[in-house]
Amino acid sequence: MTLKTYKPYTKSTRGTIILDRTGLWKGKPVKSLTAGINGSYGRNNLGRITSRHRSAGHKKKYRFVDFKRNKFDMPATVIRFEYDPYRTSNIMLVEYEDKTQSYLIAPQDIKVGSKIYSGRKKDIEIGNCMPLIDIPPATVVHNVEMTPGNGGVLARSAGTSVQIMSHDQGYTTLKLASGEVRKVQSLCKATIGAVSNPDQKNIKIGKAGRSRWLGIRPQTRGIAMNPVDHPHGGRTNGGRHPVTPWGIKTKGKKTRKNKNTDKYIISRKKKRGIN
Repeated sequence: MTLKTYKPYTKSTRGTIILDRTGLWKGKPVKSLTAGINGSYGRNNLGRITSRHRSAGHKKKYRFVDFKRNKFDMPATVIRFEYDPYRTSNIMLVEYEDKTQSYLIAPQDIKVGSKIYSGRKKDIEIGNCMPLIDIPPATVVHNVEMTPGNGGVLARSAGTSVQIMSHDQGYTTLKLASGEVRKVQSLCKATIGAVSNPDQKNIKIGKAGRSRWLGIRPQTRGIAMNPVDHPHGGRTNGGRHPVTPWGIKTKGKKTRKNKNTDKYIISRKKKRGIN
């Protein structure tokens, strides 16, 4: 998938860079694999805003993507590739031998008509899913499980992948895209290849309207406010640490809440600017 630019007829088109979605399905998704979702849009059960700068955005349907790949030893044929408004990667519609259909995350370099499999000791080909113990080291995978049978949770966004480092005593060592190295049970499944749509990181929204389509409301910088409205207000904040309007530090704050798997982390992700 390539990038698409415009001639600078307006100020917004001068800076706009979006994805050229030529080759993706232009019709409607499979009705049985979609559903409508009532979003909260940043409101709690009382209707009060608890997460700022969120809105509904454009109307969209949720596609049910199969992250578990539990149809073992049954070939599936790739029918087409589709855009999914709820994720950065593309998805692909596959049809199994028993005529059932599913949506899967589309890996890079897979073609329409390709046959993919899920199960033990399958060929190391793009799109095939198998336990980590059956995949040789140095292989690039995505949609990796952290608990056997629970479905893939690692490396699902556009262009991401995980590299298998080694196998030892029932655990597989993985190197994540962030630079973190961690152990995962070797019976966890993973899919061969990297996730599609790697150019997603290069897009430039170009105008405020496109952010509104994505469900993002405008945000006013704290330093542009008065001191009574924000700790950064008045343009004389003395270079203080970035905080929220209520004085809570934001920059550098740890947001990861699940500490149950910390014992499996061998080394943390690399800090920016440090090689």
